[in-house]
Amino acid sequence: MLEKVITLDNISLVDFLGIQNQNIKEIASAFPESKIISRGNEIRIQGTAPQILKINDILNSLLNHYDKFGKVTHENVVSYINEEQHNSSHAGANDVLVFGTRGFKISPKTKNQKALVEAVDANDLVFAIGPAGTGKTYISVALAVRALKNKEVKKIIITRPAVEAGENLGFLPGDLKEKIDPYLRPIYDALNDMIPSEKLRYYRENGVIEIAPLAYMRGRTLNDAYILLDEAQNTTPMQIKMFLTRMGPESKVIITGDKSQIDLPRNQRSGLIDALDVLKEVKNIGFVELDDRDVVRHKLVKEIVKAYNKQGEKE
Repeated sequence: MLEKVITLDNISLVDFLGIQNQNIKEIASAFPESKIISRGNEIRIQGTAPQILKINDILNSLLNHYDKFGKVTHENVVSYINEEQHNSSHAGANDVLVFGTRGFKISPKTKNQKALVEAVDANDLVFAIGPAGTGKTYISVALAVRALKNKEVKKIIITRPAVEAGENLGFLPGDLKEKIDPYLRPIYDALNDMIPSEKLRYYRENGVIEIAPLAYMRGRTLNDAYILLDEAQNTTPMQIKMFLTRMGPESKVIITGDKSQIDLPRNQRSGLIDALDVLKEVKNIGFVELDDRDVVRHKLVKEIVKAYNKQGEKE
């Protein structure tokens, strides 16, 4: 029998474990062949390797939930147990893209996320379109990290247009890169989930992973790289054409965007919309549409996306 120990740091134990450890007891009852012991700020899991991995994934999901909301309820525990059991029944070992820095598996969780992985495996250029929370950026970053770890590429380049979402970059301190860094926070968060901090720092300092505004791509040829253009709905047609023509030999490109969140001036056509129209007949380009069924954030996000979609249809 194997054993894994998880230490809970900087956590209110009663808010995470529940009154009289009810949350842990709920997980233990779902895995009767394993043993889960909670003492102080340590959780000991004893069982077979597959069982320990499943329990570890559930606990990591709950830790992420606690980080966001400051509390874990009985309903949260049941929901994450059901999600893990559902994923286990539909996913094989080949579904795992990478293992996260805290040991959890990062894999596509929905039908369209799996379609995105398949499209990237089959094509060197893929468009992933969908609303907020569908995991299009997160899965794309995971695919890039997988390729780097497997030595399929020599570097990862992640970029996005410097367009404000109702704010003015000009009032922020620093140069253009320093101004745009806060807008790239989701990318940094995803990378931190997948690569240990010291290794990530080394990669960034040595140009193995580059995160930069789209303007920095002009004039370059991007060889032997995994390239991700995020928030592509905020490019102009000229910008996205410039980006697409940077693609060099042995490179993979994923372009993500949300057609419902265009922050360009009203009279400016989105480069993403333009590219989807221009390139729709070009062979060897993958197109994947994600929708509200793929939302993997808080369950309310799915309802919010649905509500806005209904409003859009009325208008």
